[in-house]
Amino acid sequence: MEWTPGGVSSDIEDRRDSGGGGGNYQGPGFGGSGFGGFHLGVGGTIIVLILSFVFKINLFSLFSGGPVGAPAGAPMTTGVPDTARDAAEKPAVEFVSFVLDDVQKTWTTLLPEQGHKPYRHAKLVLFRDVTQSPCGQAGEATGPFYCPGDEKVYLDLGFFDELSRRFGAPGDFAKAYVIAHEIGHHVQKILGIEAQAQRLSSGGNANAVSVKVELQADCFAGVWANTTEQRKIIDASDVKSALGAAAAVGDDRLQKMATGRVNPESFTHGSSADRMKWFQAGMNAGNISACDTFSQR
Repeated sequence: MEWTPGGVSSDIEDRRDSGGGGGNYQGPGFGGSGFGGFHLGVGGTIIVLILSFVFKINLFSLFSGGPVGAPAGAPMTTGVPDTARDAAEKPAVEFVSFVLDDVQKTWTTLLPEQGHKPYRHAKLVLFRDVTQSPCGQAGEATGPFYCPGDEKVYLDLGFFDELSRRFGAPGDFAKAYVIAHEIGHHVQKILGIEAQAQRLSSGGNANAVSVKVELQADCFAGVWANTTEQRKIIDASDVKSALGAAAAVGDDRLQKMATGRVNPESFTHGSSADRMKWFQAGMNAGNISACDTFSQR
């Protein structure tokens, strides 16, 4: 992936050295995993899956409360700037900044044209270990997520190492896919889809609705990827990297890793095949009209 280093985006909120609490954010509770509240990340999905199978209950339903404090024993930053670590992470911060700005610049143009809505920028919060959001605590176990309560994406840069080492999805464009997916959730909020999903989920089919929401965010990430292909900043290997990342976080693969079994009824994000399919659909079409996951069975 061709990208140009050059400073930090004005849409980055850097909390990496702000201390474990990251701020005292108070706000209403939002919906469970997959929409409304934070979109449970890879690490959190595996942990919750394991516990759900062990205790034979759906623990995903517990992700509906407001902000919570750090649990006992959770890693906490000291609030003292880690100059050496900040310097080491500078290239990663500049990469995140480049992708964030590029994705949001793309939607600033595309959304009025394709969705007949003006785009407003989301913020991206960089943190270490743990911080707070109106959707609850952000930490290592949650992975990256979008919170509609404050319209911010939350990201610990350490997740990218996990994506590469543990889940076998290396490469810059795999990381870019993650950011574009989370901004896809922001596009859903602007379009009113997030509110629609809240209403649809009240009928007891929250998991099925969550899958549609997540697959659509994958498709929206693909719409952005279409523009990067046209501008020749990615090549075939980058597309393969993004598809690998989509496959790596499929529910079936994560469940297999966590428990050795696959339970489609408990899917909240979609299978590896479906996540790749919808990313590719957005990339091929370059239009949000190709991303109507809600009309697909």
